[in-house]
Amino acid sequence: MSTTNTERPSVGADLRRLEDHLVGPVIRPGDAGYDDARAVWNGSIDRQPSAIVRCQQRSDIRHGLAFAVEHELPLAIRGGGHSVAGFGTCDDGLVLDLRAMSTVEVDPGQRLAVAGPGTIGAEFDRVTQEHGLATTLGVMSTTGIAGLTLGGGIGWLQRALGLTCDNLVAAEMLTADGRLVRASQHEHPELFWGLRGGGGNFGIVTSFEYRLHPVGPEVLCGLVVWPAEKASEVLRLFREFTDDLEEELTAIAICRTAPPAPFLPEALHGRPIVALAVCYAGAVEDGEAAVAPLRRFDDPAGDVIAARSYTDFQAMFDASWTPGLQNYWKAEYLSDLDDDFIDTLARYAVSHTSPLSDFKIAAMGGAVARVDETDTAYPHRAAPYVLNINTRWEDPAETEHHLRHTRALFEDAKPASAGGVYVNFLGDEGTERIEHAYGGGDTFARLRALKGQWDPNNVFRVNHNIPPS
Repeated sequence: MSTTNTERPSVGADLRRLEDHLVGPVIRPGDAGYDDARAVWNGSIDRQPSAIVRCQQRSDIRHGLAFAVEHELPLAIRGGGHSVAGFGTCDDGLVLDLRAMSTVEVDPGQRLAVAGPGTIGAEFDRVTQEHGLATTLGVMSTTGIAGLTLGGGIGWLQRALGLTCDNLVAAEMLTADGRLVRASQHEHPELFWGLRGGGGNFGIVTSFEYRLHPVGPEVLCGLVVWPAEKASEVLRLFREFTDDLEEELTAIAICRTAPPAPFLPEALHGRPIVALAVCYAGAVEDGEAAVAPLRRFDDPAGDVIAARSYTDFQAMFDASWTPGLQNYWKAEYLSDLDDDFIDTLARYAVSHTSPLSDFKIAAMGGAVARVDETDTAYPHRAAPYVLNINTRWEDPAETEHHLRHTRALFEDAKPASAGGVYVNFLGDEGTERIEHAYGGGDTFARLRALKGQWDPNNVFRVNHNIPPS
């Protein structure tokens, strides 16, 4: 990465004064560590911010926010930094890096947890699991809780416990003019509605309070694997299996090239595979009965479903999601998995353009669907499945080859679309797709009105942006 960014003289001078008010450091172009500090998880994103503030406490956020507003700078908020669209950084603006603010406090009696905005799933789970408690987080342990929650929060416990945002009890947020407000069902309820699915459009959330549930410490989880040549039959099994799925069970179908993972048979390494991954949130013995149809289907090549610690399972797929690689995603909610669509997916299951790529279909429903579509800003409650195409590769020179393949799969999936896209799976795809992600129609109009109330000048625009009404 090169550092071609230059500061405006007045901004540079004022940055030095800003530093006097901060606990955390300011990193600028030319400083040691600048390239590392500006790098985000998606290696396809290469931005040159004017400065990065590594916030240590809420006052650092407030001072940095005021500075960006005063100088009319683009402002990026970096939580876990896992955004595929790269919204944790920006060109010629200010980045507030919140990763150091990763505290987690648990009240086991009330089954509540309060977490800072830089917390990632592994840190949250480590603390809550000390009390045998959890809430829905992502499908890997390195995801930041802030962006996950604000966009909805799909994860391994979703069918049993609902989305991450469904388990949000309250949030404290800094507004564009520096006020600290608390949002809950009883305090600023309309803002609370918008924070559960509307992304980072309304302010900077500095504290998240979650409802916890008894989970673990061991859960029945893992995956069953077949060669990709059997994808058509296995995906039909997945359709039948998820038609009448227990709410305690979340299931995801995965098509990818088998990595050299110790939990997969060596004979599969480097070969295209289809896997059905599961997590059962109830008693292990009940889970054994629930997943039995998968384990006895057509002589699987690998079966690593077992009772293991919930924290281990959350980290099971981390090695496939290391930072710095090139990434391009496409996603869509699905209305059904009919035979024609399954046959289409089966063709792509044996033709990945990169051994690092995959596509996944997650079963929704359960507790996700029991929440009314108007209760939160996450609008896609009725969709039975979501498709996520994750294309990853190392060499930037190969970009067009991988993009063509991904777009072809996405186009061929459109006949099965339920309309809309999960905002946390959305890249830079234009304003129409953003509106689809937020539900369009009355939901989007309500979000625009909320944006007009809390951020009329669109200070918080480095995101999947909702324009103020």
